[in-house]
Amino acid sequence: MQPAYAKIAGDPRFADLVSRRNRFAVSLSLIVLAVFSAFVFVAVALPGFFAARLGESSPWTWGLIGGWLIQIFAFLITGVYTLRANSEFDPAVRAIVQEATQ
Repeated sequence: MQPAYAKIAGDPRFADLVSRRNRFAVSLSLIVLAVFSAFVFVAVALPGFFAARLGESSPWTWGLIGGWLIQIFAFLITGVYTLRANSEFDPAVRAIVQEATQ
């Protein structure tokens, strides 16, 4: 089995795939970091904002809405990564491994 690992590691397509996947993952991570940091910044800089109600008689606060939006955002970002991994990265890995093991 060791020769297959050497073939895969030496395959320029595999190196390119790893590079593209890492760039994509880092990009998404930086986006998530920016959104979460903005949420924390608002909480620290404007502490009353998240406690403020949407309307005078509304039971909803901006903090609740912001928290839900963060959850939805995290769910969507996970979906974006999963979609690309399943449609692009996984088939490419399978093709490289199949070629190396034949």
